[in-house]
Amino acid sequence: MLTKFETKSARVKGLSFHPKRPWILASLHNGVIQLWDYRMCTMLEKFDEHDGPVRGICFHNQQPLFVSGGDDYKIKVWNYKLKRCIFTLLGHLDYIRTTMFHHEYPWIVSASDDQTIRIWNWQSRTCICVLTGHCHYVMCAIFHPSEDLLVSASLDQTVRVWDISGLRKKNVAPGPGVLEDHMKNPGTTDLFGQADAVVKHILEGHDRGVNWACFHPTLPLIVSGADDRQIKLWRMNDSKAWEVDTCRGHYNNVSCVLFHPRQELLLSNSEDKSIRIWDMSKRICLDTIRRDHERFWVLTSHPTLNLFAAGHDAGMVIFKLERERPAYTVYGNLLYYVKDRFLRKLDFTTSKDTPVMQLRGFGKSPVYNMSFNPAENAVLVCTRSSNVDGNNYDLYLIPKEHESEITEVENKRSSGNTAVWVARNRFAVLDRNMQLNIKNLKNETTKKVQTPQCDEIFYAGTGMLLLRDMEQVTLFDVQQRRTIAQLKVMRCRYVVWSADMAYVALLSKHYVTICNRKLEQLCSIYESIKVKSGAWDDSGVFIYTTSNHIKYVLKNGDNGIIRTLELPIYITRVKGNHLFCLDREYKPRMLTIDPTEFKFKLALINHNYEEVLYIVRNSRLVGQAIISYLQKKGYPEVALHFVTDDKTIFGLALECGNIEVALEAAKSLNDKTCWEKLADAALMQGNHQVVEMCYQRTKSFDKLSFLYLITGNLEKLKKMTKIAEIRKERSAQYHGALLLGDVVERVKILQDSNLTSLANLTAKTHGLPDMVTEEGEVREVTPGAKFLRPPPPVQQAESNWPLLTVSRGFFENASLSKTSAHMSNLDIDPNMEPVVDEGGWADEEDDVDPDVVSKSKPDASGDADMDGGWDVEDADLEIPDLGPTKINGEDTTTYIHLPSQGISQYMSLIKNSELAVEHVLAGSFDSATMLLNAQLGVVNFIPYRTLFLDMYRSSRTICSWQQILPPQFCNNLDTNKAAPFVHTKLTDLIQRLHVCYQLTTGGKFTEAIEKMQLLLLQVTLIVAESKNAVVEAQQLIKICREYVIGLKMETQRKSLPKNLPEEQERQCEMAAYFTHCQLQPIHQILTLRTALNMFFKLKNYRTASSFAKRLLDLGPRQEVAQQARKILQACDSNPTDEFKLRYDEHNPFSLCAYSFQPIYRGKPDEKCPFCGASYMPNFKGRLCNICEVAEIGKKASGLKIFHHQTR
Repeated sequence: MLTKFETKSARVKGLSFHPKRPWILASLHNGVIQLWDYRMCTMLEKFDEHDGPVRGICFHNQQPLFVSGGDDYKIKVWNYKLKRCIFTLLGHLDYIRTTMFHHEYPWIVSASDDQTIRIWNWQSRTCICVLTGHCHYVMCAIFHPSEDLLVSASLDQTVRVWDISGLRKKNVAPGPGVLEDHMKNPGTTDLFGQADAVVKHILEGHDRGVNWACFHPTLPLIVSGADDRQIKLWRMNDSKAWEVDTCRGHYNNVSCVLFHPRQELLLSNSEDKSIRIWDMSKRICLDTIRRDHERFWVLTSHPTLNLFAAGHDAGMVIFKLERERPAYTVYGNLLYYVKDRFLRKLDFTTSKDTPVMQLRGFGKSPVYNMSFNPAENAVLVCTRSSNVDGNNYDLYLIPKEHESEITEVENKRSSGNTAVWVARNRFAVLDRNMQLNIKNLKNETTKKVQTPQCDEIFYAGTGMLLLRDMEQVTLFDVQQRRTIAQLKVMRCRYVVWSADMAYVALLSKHYVTICNRKLEQLCSIYESIKVKSGAWDDSGVFIYTTSNHIKYVLKNGDNGIIRTLELPIYITRVKGNHLFCLDREYKPRMLTIDPTEFKFKLALINHNYEEVLYIVRNSRLVGQAIISYLQKKGYPEVALHFVTDDKTIFGLALECGNIEVALEAAKSLNDKTCWEKLADAALMQGNHQVVEMCYQRTKSFDKLSFLYLITGNLEKLKKMTKIAEIRKERSAQYHGALLLGDVVERVKILQDSNLTSLANLTAKTHGLPDMVTEEGEVREVTPGAKFLRPPPPVQQAESNWPLLTVSRGFFENASLSKTSAHMSNLDIDPNMEPVVDEGGWADEEDDVDPDVVSKSKPDASGDADMDGGWDVEDADLEIPDLGPTKINGEDTTTYIHLPSQGISQYMSLIKNSELAVEHVLAGSFDSATMLLNAQLGVVNFIPYRTLFLDMYRSSRTICSWQQILPPQFCNNLDTNKAAPFVHTKLTDLIQRLHVCYQLTTGGKFTEAIEKMQLLLLQVTLIVAESKNAVVEAQQLIKICREYVIGLKMETQRKSLPKNLPEEQERQCEMAAYFTHCQLQPIHQILTLRTALNMFFKLKNYRTASSFAKRLLDLGPRQEVAQQARKILQACDSNPTDEFKLRYDEHNPFSLCAYSFQPIYRGKPDEKCPFCGASYMPNFKGRLCNICEVAEIGKKASGLKIFHHQTR
């Protein structure tokens, strides 16, 4: 038996597979119905409306419905899309044992302890037939899969077969066959009508009550299981039914029995804690699966897949009877695989599939794997069984191709777990004792090799093997008998080498690990669904399959989905856009895939920009995933080719510094925030003409005035002063006059503002006695006071500021060559005057009196320039004489041209690093905050302020006795290799964590919470020295998160009142949740002691006993253990709970860090991108309650503290 999925719950009484989705329903003895996804191993939903055990459960084969029947005498029909019961059928007078949908008609059949069987129409919601005849409980009733028959089993020791054709004729519209019979015999009339359902056969033979009976899917057979511990096989025809044989072997009541859907097998389970598989033809037991403590109650099979499920006292188990993975091996363009006891060969080039030879002696055990030797044309075939002693391998020499007749070939069989070729005439065998033997072609042992501990071997090249144990894979040289390399990989199942043996993929149950020839890990991918197979593409991309996807992974770790699958397949070869594979029916198939996405990423990684450009122009590669990938990898200019949304175009254009494209997008969006961002970006590039436009659009008058000042545009600065006067902003008007040095205007503004004393002082100080008035106070002027006037600009900046010459990138040139005519329209003519957008000012001037405007202008008669936009008016510009200019031909050797300043060490670091701590040390706090926001979703940077300042100061500290040395900032003074000196190490944080442990032990929860929250922030500001350090840092975050959640919850619990019973229940719930926080054992013992005492006082003895057992498992002090045993003994004598709490210890859950309520597995939740704390969905967008800096539910790339993480 191959276990695929297992759950822990209350006793399972009913099971039903969904016909298409990977779902299973389990009805429990405690009244709960659970819906599980057995592929993802998660519970999707719980339905809890029945009062008492639920024994019957069944999915509808087409509609989103399922039916349940329980001990509350109710049949409920549920809609799993609506997640609720849609109606209830009432009629039975006792417990309902089974419920089942008809495969074609809108019927439900139910069996009950009221000794009746009822058939219901779920569309009309009425009972259409009651079948009576049994004189004891009816344990099950099942429709025939294709005929109008029904079988029932009862504790009256009989099995009855019912004919329900009359019910069909009465309730279902007549089909063409019925009308045709009536036309042939028009005289025949049924005077008394036909009974709805009649007993066709009564099967008697069991000595005690019958628990289960069911039909064979295709043959006229019935199987039944009873309390007499026997399984009986019955055959029937139209006139009679008789017993065929009896299977004996169970030593307690047989609970359930069924036919294998596709093989001549029977499956049964029993209260003797076993499942047995029987040969239907020989009537012998082939295999027995036992459990230690759980009795089995129900058994079901999947309608189409090779899956079975069994319910027992402690949950359910989903299993297979045999392995469905085909055994195959690939050499060049040939695929060798085993099918129906034949070794077959498939040529990938011609698609010719031919049998090669017939294999010998394969009975119960299918072929597990095989290894091909092209030099000797030999193959090793390995078989495995449930018993290790039954594992064998066979050595075959493949016959020559000209032999036309396919016959059995002599084989050399020996015992061994695995056999693989290691040389031209040698192969390695891992025997039953896990010892490695080297054998020759005569199957003789030539030598024994001492190896590290292993339980599986894989081929790794000539003379080399990969040895696997539970936790690692070892590259072993068989010739030199030494270990070459080791890699930690959990339970590697399959190994796939590239064609040139340069790279290897190690496939585990949920991991794909890519390594090079030296077993150095390049990347590792986690899959939530089981990994099935894989193969290398010719370009070096690894293509692999899961249960429902074909995926790819590049050597740098980039991965994605190629297409979805309905059923699992096993990849054998990938060639171009064709994928060759085998399905579970051992049939070769060829699928067409689209390799565009991974070829595009591969071309980017390899800097093959011509191919990238070709893919961009000729493929339909679109999607948010590609755009995000290009942004993440630093190719925003490429991402621009895929985007049509103006907002996304704007962001990408700013990221790659393309002001022209960003300007066009900003015009389309016309959003204030976009104009502000564009202004900042354009100002960084010195494009003050675009900056001017942006400031006009956002009406940033102060910024616009300062821009005109630093560009020397005094005329426009004067007009800004006039606009301030119109808008009645005295402060801005005075500021403008101050920048212009216009003393008269300053005095007038002060007088208009009723600041006469200040106006008089200003006029008197600057030698304007005529403007002094008698209204205000006139003070004495300070002797020696000087008239401060801003210096006149040397030259007005008409064109944009000069920038360093930067060559355009490959994609920018390609884009320009394609759309040169269009892009030229985006360039600003340097000779053109910047035009002010009239709409930017119109809103402010709508309510201005035109007379006031005309009075405020110096020339009211109408200056043409005032209506035609801004004019420089540089005719009367005074330019200072700088001496004679050198003319061509004169000596210019005395003129010195200073070189442009290079990139500083700090700017180089900011440009090349993606670690936030390095940006902090370089003094770029803004970019550090942006990185923390993108990587960890941090939005509250107030707690970071002190850390940023302290680290920045420490990076520039110079000791007095080392004045000749540069600041302690870089280990290497080379600009291109600048690496910051970080004072805080991971080891320091671990020591501080131990201080927090001591505070927690001492009960100082508030101080411990503060220090752990500080630790969380400090983890983001370190530089890891290795990948192991990154893992340790992530573990440190997890530890701090668990402690902060637990301690905050405990602090809140202590502050809550506990007078009313409801308040005491809440206190107990929070104490119980605290025990599920992953704390250190010493603290876990304290939480369990608290919960144990509280629940014992509340008289919830059953839950208290669970806490006592968990406490004893941790090995506490003797006196604590003695007290726990006493409480456990008292609880076991009365295992009941007086109060029903919202705490389910058996159902896995995470804790909402705001409400401190459980979020059970399968329920929607939101995560903090920084600390990983879980929250209810309604808390999305709020600040995390644990780290107090990140936004809940925000998308983030993850913690980056190691340089290789960003490469």
